[in-house]
Amino acid sequence: MRRSDQSAEARKRRTTWLLSLLALGMFGFGFALVPLYDLLCQVTGVQSVALRSNSEQGYAGSSAGEGASRVVTVKFDTSVHPELPWDFNAADISLKVRTGEIYEVDFLAHNRSNGQIIGQAIPSVVPWQATAFFSKLECFCFNRQVLEGGETTTMPLRFMVSSDLPREINSLTLSYSFMRLDSGQQDLPLKKDLQASNKTITL
Repeated sequence: MRRSDQSAEARKRRTTWLLSLLALGMFGFGFALVPLYDLLCQVTGVQSVALRSNSEQGYAGSSAGEGASRVVTVKFDTSVHPELPWDFNAADISLKVRTGEIYEVDFLAHNRSNGQIIGQAIPSVVPWQATAFFSKLECFCFNRQVLEGGETTTMPLRFMVSSDLPREINSLTLSYSFMRLDSGQQDLPLKKDLQASNKTITL
C-alpha cells in the first residue's frame, strides 16, 4: 500500500514538473514569436506589419511636409518691347506670400503716345520648375490691353502659389513682357511725355 502511495505521489510530482516546463516553454515561445516572425519576413522578402506601419507613417509625414503651408517670396519683373511706347510697372517689387492663399497685386500701364495702341503681356516664371505651382486666377495677360493716347490704367493680378511647391524653392520671379500687336502703326509721343520718355512710373 505504501508502494502504491509512493508511486502515485511520484507520478503527481512528475506531472506537475512537466506541466511547469510546458508552461515555461509556452511563455518563452510567445516572446520568441515576434523576432521569429520578423526573421521569416526578412528571409522570404515579405514586409512585416511593423515595417508597413512605419513606412505608411513616414510616407504620410512626408506628404504632409510637402503640402504644408509656408512663406515664400514672389518677385515681379516688367519689361516693354522697344516698339511699344508704354511705361509698365508693378505696384510692388516683391511680396512675401503664404502658399495656398490668394493674393492681389496691381500693375500700372501708361501709353506715352498720342494714339490708340494694343498691347499683350507675355508672362513667365523663374525658375521654370515653379511654373506649374503658380496659378494666375485673374490676370491682364489673359486679354489684349487697349490704351488710348496718354491713357493710364491699373491692371490687377490675383494669384496663388501652391502648397505643393518643391521645398527647395523659396523664391520665384514672375516676369511680364509687354508686346505691341499693331507694330505697323507709328505713334508720336505726347509733348508732355517727351522729356519723360525714358522714365518709368514710380508707385
